[in-house]
Amino acid sequence: MNTTLFIIFTLLMSFTHIACAEPVENDFGIVNAWYNGQEAMVENINLKIGEPAEITVSIISKIDCNVYLELTNPLVTKPYEIISGPSEFNELIQNRGIKSGWSKNYTWIIKPNDKWVNGNAPINIFVEFSDRGDDRHEEFTIVNPYILNEQYSGPAPTTTDPSSTDQPPSQGSPGFGVVGALMGIMLVVGYWSGKS
Repeated sequence: MNTTLFIIFTLLMSFTHIACAEPVENDFGIVNAWYNGQEAMVENINLKIGEPAEITVSIISKIDCNVYLELTNPLVTKPYEIISGPSEFNELIQNRGIKSGWSKNYTWIIKPNDKWVNGNAPINIFVEFSDRGDDRHEEFTIVNPYILNEQYSGPAPTTTDPSSTDQPPSQGSPGFGVVGALMGIMLVVGYWSGKS
């Protein structure tokens, strides 16, 4: 019976992780993000001082509107430097008069500086779809790295661009989803209960 519980637990955790990696979507648009090619939210990351990392954000508009976005960090101390990218942290990027179906990817290469160490420093994305005062906001944490008090001496990481693959970024629920996973687990539990 312990093996059955282990399998059920493993399945539940797998499908819960898949569901958490979905893009964020509302009536006006879709937002997705990656940290070094891993779909947000990425967990259990340690970064050293000076260690580069890639942040990519993909936005798709479902309506004619304005789209605003900011790569943000909530700390008063500025723990990162932008090596390259379309903006600095907490600097608004404005896309006015865009059409339904518009999409764009933004990529930043960041690195921790020595101003914040031995603690977490989240990297968030804020996106606003604005239609003449009717606004939809999406904000979430892409990654929450722990900044080590160590200097990075290795090479830059291999970067991946989700838009360069043959398949577009995920835009909806996975085929099986959390509800399907839970139903499957209930069937397995019911089956094994009936055999006892």
